[in-house]
Amino acid sequence: MKYMRLLLVFPIAALLAAPGWSETLLVQRAPVVEWKAVFGQVETRNRVPARVRIGGTIVTLGVTEGDRVEAGQSIAVVEDDKLAFQLDSVDARLEALGAQMETATTELERGRALLDRGVITRQRFDMLQTNVDVIGGEIRSLQSQRLVTEQQVAEGEVLAPEAGVVLSVPISLGSVVTPGEAVAVIGGGGVFLRLAVPERHTRNLEEGNEIEIGTGAVGAELRQTGRLVKLYPQIEAGRVQADVEVEGLDSRFIGRRIPVRLPVGERTAILVPQSALSRQGGLDFVTVEVAGGETMHRVVVPGGSLQRDGETWREILTGLSAGETLVVTHE
Repeated sequence: MKYMRLLLVFPIAALLAAPGWSETLLVQRAPVVEWKAVFGQVETRNRVPARVRIGGTIVTLGVTEGDRVEAGQSIAVVEDDKLAFQLDSVDARLEALGAQMETATTELERGRALLDRGVITRQRFDMLQTNVDVIGGEIRSLQSQRLVTEQQVAEGEVLAPEAGVVLSVPISLGSVVTPGEAVAVIGGGGVFLRLAVPERHTRNLEEGNEIEIGTGAVGAELRQTGRLVKLYPQIEAGRVQADVEVEGLDSRFIGRRIPVRLPVGERTAILVPQSALSRQGGLDFVTVEVAGGETMHRVVVPGGSLQRDGETWREILTGLSAGETLVVTHE
């Protein structure tokens, strides 16, 4: 039984020690995209201030930075004491005119009865009718004035202009505000990345380009990609603004900076699989096929790496030329 175990182990050990298989690869120059590392800033699509419509004092403030609000939600209330006094004044005048209307109506009814008996003239009756009409007009005018004042009181309620997150609240409870002053700034409509790209790199940028988001070193695995959706035509301080749409972008922190890589050009380079390189004595070697089917090791100087079809490739700066045959050994 002991000898049988040894016989079974030997073929497995021999199989593990057997060399891997090799393949040949024709060396060609391939296009390589040049990337520019910049920072993008998370921004909301819309940034709308919630403004007060009347002057007065903030008596209610229901939001703070970071709160989520819905469109039309009440976020603050402004009160103006003068409006309450105006309502009291209008109500008092309406009450007085109501009493006058009651008296004028009674006199008009009495005048109609006297007119029927021929006691008063038609002119006197018309004067009584006119008095009733004038008082009625004054009442309607005051009622309209009261509606205007009530609308001003209702406009003291500050509403959120759209659904989103409260980015800033520049006032506090008890603050005195004027019409048009912002109580809060609401960010809504989703988020995107805004870039400030140096103008020398904008020549090859086009709307629709794929943008690498959150990448680290060159050749590292991509965490996320986005799409360039807008390039602004105006250049400010030597930079061009650009907007990038990113699916599932974290919107918790507006203004957060995220590393981004932009495609700013294209060149050709010699690329070989990472598995084709070996390192000995501090030097990098590749195996090439020479005349007669022989192979030889050659010293090369590798550059950066990149991902293609899920495989890592290295750029060869010197030591290898297009048209040569590369031998790649797979373990």
